[in-house]
Amino acid sequence: MTDVQPLHLVTLLGSLRKGSLNAAVVRTLPELAPAGMTFAALPSIAGYPIYDADLQAEGIPAVVEEAGEAIRAADGVVIVSPEYNYSMPGGLKNAIDWISRLKGQPFAGKPVAIQSVSGGTLGGARMQYHLRQALVFLDAHVLNKPEVMIGQGQNKIDAATGKLTDEPTRQFITTQLTAFVAYIEKLR
Repeated sequence: MTDVQPLHLVTLLGSLRKGSLNAAVVRTLPELAPAGMTFAALPSIAGYPIYDADLQAEGIPAVVEEAGEAIRAADGVVIVSPEYNYSMPGGLKNAIDWISRLKGQPFAGKPVAIQSVSGGTLGGARMQYHLRQALVFLDAHVLNKPEVMIGQGQNKIDAATGKLTDEPTRQFITTQLTAFVAYIEKLR
């Protein structure tokens, strides 16, 4: 792996499931990243109340403020999420809706990479399409290629250890993270 200038990324996990295949990928990212790239997880989307403008008028929840500050401080964001009903999970959309309400909108101008895992063959492609639409509106800079869509994830992640074991998939994620380094540097 190539040495890079230190880069600090945050991860946003779109899954709540205890045995999440997507969470397994998030846990594996540090192993697959170029030297000098570090990761910190944003607060779980489980802690976000359902977005409501009346609730917002009472004040932004602390979990949202914390996530916004972490995104602003990071060099980039990696969003890893399953696909639900041909789209992004409601919890992920809700978190993005809340974060987008912060002053100095944290996603504006921020480099973002997307990854998804599903049990089906398409690997979350439709979720990524809808997520990209939301991120365009927020003026995020989404890495176009390589895309990471891991199909049949149950065959690539060891259920006992929760580790991503499929070597071609591991190599492909490394390729995306290396490309993300170049993308971040280009945007600086």
